[in-house]
Amino acid sequence: MKTSVGFDLDMTLADTRAGIAAVYDELAVRLGVPFDSAAIVRRLGPPLEVELANWLPAEEVPAAADLYREIYPEMGVPVHTAMPGAHEAIEAVRRAGGGVIVVTGKNVRDAKGTVKTLGLDVDEVVGSVFGPDKGSALARFGAAAYVGDHVADIQAARAGGAVSVTVATGPYTVGELRDHGADVALGDLTEFAAWFAGWQPHDALR
Repeated sequence: MKTSVGFDLDMTLADTRAGIAAVYDELAVRLGVPFDSAAIVRRLGPPLEVELANWLPAEEVPAAADLYREIYPEMGVPVHTAMPGAHEAIEAVRRAGGGVIVVTGKNVRDAKGTVKTLGLDVDEVVGSVFGPDKGSALARFGAAAYVGDHVADIQAARAGGAVSVTVATGPYTVGELRDHGADVALGDLTEFAAWFAGWQPHDALR
């Protein structure tokens, strides 16, 4: 059985809410736009430009995205924390001889900065991809499962030929993730190691 696993980053391995909220609050001051950072961090998942389009005219989004990314390394990354069970989940994959890839919508620089800050033991980080666009990275790495908190991560797993493992630590409940077609729905990553230890061969879950 293949044992390599892909993980999403925001609200799967990393609790990035405080950092992202801080960046949006600073962006609000600089741009004079009343971003509701509390509402934004409750729906993390889609690309930055998609969120910004909820608040700004289309022609202003690219410059705002550039400014956000300029601010992020200093204000966002340092306050990120690991999600409960994140290190243990990665260790479970390592003990089984598997590799670990992070595939995220966050840009590569800030994704790598977050991984380094949190001391996450991963082999590769792929950024700036969302939903099915994550599939090629998962397939190339040979990930047999992909773990995420968003329904778009279910699509990512499907596109990469991987088992969809979800955690209800983002905007969706366990029931909603199951309803959207997840192969496995966990409450959070603290449940991952036990599930992984008893994982059936890949084809048995399809």
